[in-house]
Parts: sequence; C-alpha cells; structure tokens
Amino acid sequence: MAEEKKEKWLNYVALTTVVLAVCATLSTFKAGGFSTKSVLSQTQSSDQWAYFQSKSIKGYLYELQKEKLELDLKMSGGKMSKALAEDYNKKIDTYAKKIKKYEEEKAKIEKDARALETVRDEAQKHSKSFGLAVIYLQLAIVLSSISALMKKKPLWYLGLALSIFGLIYFADGFLMFMK
Repeated sequence: MAEEKKEKWLNYVALTTVVLAVCATLSTFKAGGFSTKSVLSQTQSSDQWAYFQSKSIKGYLYELQKEKLELDLKMSGGKMSKALAEDYNKKIDTYAKKIKKYEEEKAKIEKDARALETVRDEAQKHSKSFGLAVIYLQLAIVLSSISALMKKKPLWYLGLALSIFGLIYFADGFLMFMK
C-alpha cells in the first residue's frame, strides 16, 4: 500500500495553527485578567461612592443641626442668657468645623472613586481587544484545521486573513494603539 504524499503547505498550516492557538490562549488569559481587574475596580469604586454618600449624609445632619441652632439663637432676640448664647455659638462653630471636615473627606473620596473608575475603564478596553483577538484567532484556527482536513489551500488563506485581524487585536490588547 502506497502512502499518500504529504503536501508541503500542510506543514505551514500546522505551524500557523500552533502559533495562532498560543496567541488565542494568551489572549484568553489576558482578557480574563483584565475583566477581573475591571470588576474589582468597579466594586471598589462603588464602595468609595457609598462611603462618599455616608459622609454626605453625616455632613447634612450637622448642617441641619447648625441651622437649627442658628435659628434658635436668632429667634431668642437677645433674650437668651449670655452663657447660653456662648454655648450655642460654640456648638455652631463645632458643627461648622465638622461640616468642613466632611467636605474635605468627600473631595478625597470622590477623587479616589474616579481614579478607580479610570482603572476600570482602561481594563475594559484591554479586555475588549483581547476578546476580539480570541474571536478572530479561533476562527482562523478553525479554518486552518478544516483546510488541512479537506486539503483546500483557499480556506487556509482565508484563515490567515482572519488571523491578521486577530493578531492586530492581540497587539492592541497590550499596546492600545486603536481607539
């Protein structure tokens, strides 16, 4: 029984398929890593915004109390004892300092939350590029495999064309050169 002669281009099909499979695997791992980073950053950002809201509520409570004391002081029309008026003013000043402190804390918390949102957005961009790379590379692998089984070179060429898109997105996942 004579063995069928192996066509030389099939060696190249096998080689390109292995290279594409390695790139697809790396893309999958990188996409998963960036996806995880995106989710974690979103969670941390949400936590910061919840913290921001709690500071806002506490600050608002102090503002209400401060306004009430100021109104009480005005409504007394000077009929309040000097010692009591001084106590009112001390409390009003204390509340004003606490309000200022909460506003400063809120500014820092907001800055931190926005920084985490930026990390999330960047991770999503990387993950998207790697995800698209996986799609194109998997299609190229399938076409290369079918071309080898059916011994149809045009299918391999089509797979190579798709692999170009996959490799571009793979590189973009690292370098982010496409907008």
